[in-house]
Amino acid sequence: MDIRERIKDYITSQDAVYRALALDLHAHPEVCNEEYHACEILSAQLTREGFTVKTDIAGHPTGFTAVYKSEKAGPVLVFLAEYDALPGLGHGCGHNLFGPTSCLAAAALKQVIDEVGGEVRVYGTPGEEGGINGSAKGSFVREGYLEGVDAALCVHPGDVDEVTSHLIACAPCDIEFWGKPSHAAAAPEKGINALDALILTYNGINALRQHLPSDVRIHGVITSGGDAANIVPEYASARFFFRAATSPVLDMVYRKMENIVAGAALMTGAKGSLKPVQNRVENMILTPLLDKVYAEEMAGLGVKVGTPDPTRSVGSSDVGNISQVVPTIQPTIRITTVPTPWHTEASRDASCSELGLQSIALGAKALAFTALRLIQDPALLRAIQDEHREALRAQAAQG
Repeated sequence: MDIRERIKDYITSQDAVYRALALDLHAHPEVCNEEYHACEILSAQLTREGFTVKTDIAGHPTGFTAVYKSEKAGPVLVFLAEYDALPGLGHGCGHNLFGPTSCLAAAALKQVIDEVGGEVRVYGTPGEEGGINGSAKGSFVREGYLEGVDAALCVHPGDVDEVTSHLIACAPCDIEFWGKPSHAAAAPEKGINALDALILTYNGINALRQHLPSDVRIHGVITSGGDAANIVPEYASARFFFRAATSPVLDMVYRKMENIVAGAALMTGAKGSLKPVQNRVENMILTPLLDKVYAEEMAGLGVKVGTPDPTRSVGSSDVGNISQVVPTIQPTIRITTVPTPWHTEASRDASCSELGLQSIALGAKALAFTALRLIQDPALLRAIQDEHREALRAQAAQG
């Protein structure tokens, strides 16, 4: 039997198993770094598939790696798996489908990897939605899990079939000030007002906006501003997200923010701090040639894949961190027939719909076939890697 047919038949034979996993995840939503059930059932399935699995990695107890290496030389390909949910909403971003799709694609490719050569990995990456120690893909990069990897692949549920879209860099940070309490009427001169320092920072950010590139977004909220009106606030805090189209621009914004916080501390006498809440999220480095291969494979499966509207608002994802190191794709696969924003009840419902469940086998076939092309056509893989290196050089030139 043809290699591609063997991959396709395996996915078809295992479809019900991975659908059940997706429904199980949907019924048991877990948030950033608390995805114990999700980690357990996905890693257990990959163990049954014959992968060598390790959990509690890269500083994330709910992260995992699953590895199968052929004795025949070939490229190292990683399928990225997400499985975290949103606080208070559940799986409103389709990650209950995302994880099983990547796992099934890897399991299917494993059926032929001894014949074609190479190494198949699945990286279970917690907390894509963010949170304390969130965006685990940044940890995977920092801890060296992408060293020696040739390419990374995944597909994200959505309301369209499109190639990878541009994702912007994001630095979620906490700003804090510590002052000195005192009676606000009887002895105000003895106090140091932490809230004043925070308000100066807030106003400094607003003044900065005029002098930033149009792709920069800064948004935040005050999380603490004091306890009583007749007490000089000794502590004040805020949480801000700084976003930019590229990492060099985000670096520039962050340096300016450090100066604003330091200036507010100097003006008031308070002690100031600007620190990350989690891993910084990097922008997506696009590799159109790798997306083209995916689109061709989807076309062969009867699905036309479009191109994202460049004027459409975009968000951030830690898949960008992976793309800063190796060629990476994260196209979108349709799980609903109507326009549906992510992070809504409608998207949550679509994530357990019949069309959503059908996307698992479809996405797994497209990803596995794309990976197979990279293995069987070394010149294609080299061209993709050359394109990726050139995109990185172009980004560095903006710094």
